[in-house]
Amino acid sequence: MSDRREPRLRIVSLLPSATEIVACLGETDSLVGRSHECDHPAQVQQLPVCTQPKLDPKGSSAQIHAQVEQLLQSALSVYQVDVELLKQLQPTHIITQSQCDACAVSLADVEAAVGEFTGHQPQIVSLEPHTLADVWQDIKRVAAALQVPQAAEEAIASLQSRVDACKDATEDLPTEERPRVACIEWTEPLMAAGNWVPELVRLAGGRPVLMEETGKHSPWVQMEQLQATDPDAIVFMPCGFGLERTREAALPLLDRPEWKQLSALQQGQVYFVDGNAYFNRPGPGLVESIEILAEILHPQIFQFGYQNQAWEAASLVAV
Repeated sequence: MSDRREPRLRIVSLLPSATEIVACLGETDSLVGRSHECDHPAQVQQLPVCTQPKLDPKGSSAQIHAQVEQLLQSALSVYQVDVELLKQLQPTHIITQSQCDACAVSLADVEAAVGEFTGHQPQIVSLEPHTLADVWQDIKRVAAALQVPQAAEEAIASLQSRVDACKDATEDLPTEERPRVACIEWTEPLMAAGNWVPELVRLAGGRPVLMEETGKHSPWVQMEQLQATDPDAIVFMPCGFGLERTREAALPLLDRPEWKQLSALQQGQVYFVDGNAYFNRPGPGLVESIEILAEILHPQIFQFGYQNQAWEAASLVAV
């Protein structure tokens, strides 16, 4: 007979950033299910997968965009939830999101799935962060639902100290030493990174262009807009793409004449980052995202050791 006790909580996380929030609260062992994209911390990869995309995630940027648009225009969900598996897992809590139907399983999808449950109903916690402060609030909300509020206070204090370290190290830089940075969230069609990304750029000692306002959805942009802003640095961070796929998506663009005219390319200030693991996940990893940007924009000040693991310079990659 096993001495193993059933966990007090049974959490299903349907969002990678939520899984990382649960982990930072010290409740990783309470996770019993995950989304197909949840991969950190590594031990969660052994958990049952409760969602799947309805599109081919291995396609090109243009192909993925076309598939998402077709699904959304048909009023169909981009992802499907395994209702039977959820029933078997008997979660006490399900964490999802209501921010972007194209990025992860939506709140409506989860509510529909839970509507088929009989007996005990799990508590649904839905996240909708747009800024770094929203992420801190989400950590507190998840902690409150899991009844571990002190863990949230400790986690946020630790994360904020790292944010402050980056901010303090660059706050005295004159404007001319703060690069104008364009962050690209999708390549075909072209999309600038919004939401929390402009804030991260500022905290890292840069000035965001294309999308300057924090907390707004990422906008589609035209090449003419990029040419008009002519940023000092360009950082590619396609949603859901790791470093290798980011490189594959961006390199063909950099070989086009209109891109070669940009100052960032001519000065060797174009970078690829692992958006999937960092910038696209509004959780604790956004602090690492700030450090990555700081290391890119101000290498004379910051050396965190992320280069060639979380980011690389396009000038060092064969075009």
